[in-house]
Amino acid sequence: MLGASVSACQTVPKVPPSAADQPAAGSWRATATGQDQERIRSWYSSWQGALADARAKGHGAEIDREGVLLQPMAALPNPHLPAGDYRCRTIKVGAQGRSTLGYIAYGWFRCRVAQEQGLSSLTKLTGSQRPVGLIFPDNLTRQIFLGTLELGDEKMAVNYGSDRMRDMAGLVERIGDNRWRLVLPAPAYESLLDVIELVPAG
Repeated sequence: MLGASVSACQTVPKVPPSAADQPAAGSWRATATGQDQERIRSWYSSWQGALADARAKGHGAEIDREGVLLQPMAALPNPHLPAGDYRCRTIKVGAQGRSTLGYIAYGWFRCRVAQEQGLSSLTKLTGSQRPVGLIFPDNLTRQIFLGTLELGDEKMAVNYGSDRMRDMAGLVERIGDNRWRLVLPAPAYESLLDVIELVPAG
């Protein structure tokens, strides 16, 4: 189990000393649970399956309307997400069961990126489902998000690694000028893929 630190009343996964001593490109692998490593490895197949499910349920036009936001290979170089306040909205693609919709696009909420433990933290500040965690360097077109899901009126997220149903892992990618996305493959609840669009609030 990983420890936790508190920043702005949020809990983010703490980088173990062993990971801090390793090259930056490998630190997310030292921190991630086995389940989350598999989520990252299988991101493309998860994405394709989610799109196929949503299109089969009649949401093709909505997917196409989002353009690069929902295109798997749209990532641009320099994925670094600068510190600051962001507008963010979530799109849930595909459904895990028959009782959930194949495509849901939510309105805009508030997110924040800040410096944390020598890395960056990403926190969704409003809404009933709020990812909170750390952003690790990876390669020229993506960073890796590891965190947990805060629900409802909770004031602090659970520790990363302590509840596999709350753990989250995803790709942070730049898809335009001052436009990013957090892609969360194989989330624990509802959908097959979550995509969170982020644009600066100012």
